[in-house]
Amino acid sequence: MTDEDYVRAALSAAEQASELDIPIGAVVFDADGRELARAANERECTGDPTAHAEILALRAAAKVHGDGWRLEGCTLAVTLEPCTMCAGALVLARVAKVVFGAWEPKTGAVGSLWDVVRDQRLTHRPQVRGGVLETECARLLLDFFEGRRS
Repeated sequence: MTDEDYVRAALSAAEQASELDIPIGAVVFDADGRELARAANERECTGDPTAHAEILALRAAAKVHGDGWRLEGCTLAVTLEPCTMCAGALVLARVAKVVFGAWEPKTGAVGSLWDVVRDQRLTHRPQVRGGVLETECARLLLDFFEGRRS
């Protein structure tokens, strides 16, 4: 699979978000490109501040891969650059690669505002590719917020 294929899967997951939640989708793939888990944001519908798409996908993937929490060799694809919480979680889960769509200059922690995943003080640093299908991912978010304003 290509990075674009990974992000297309994340876009598909984002479309499953409730109308209350920001449509962000995340999918975890194993080293062979098999999908392990997918999720959309659920913060608003669950009232859980940690229910970001990435966290939910990582939790579900950990149940079916590795020793219960290590996601070595896996790729996390997400429609929006991860925040500090999600970036920290994917580092701790030992995800091998992160591929994301739209950059998030206000809260992004994979190169925009912070760069948690490349911090030399950490023992694990995943590969990163951002801006994959950026226009499509950004459009999903812009449409959501335009709809909220009207």
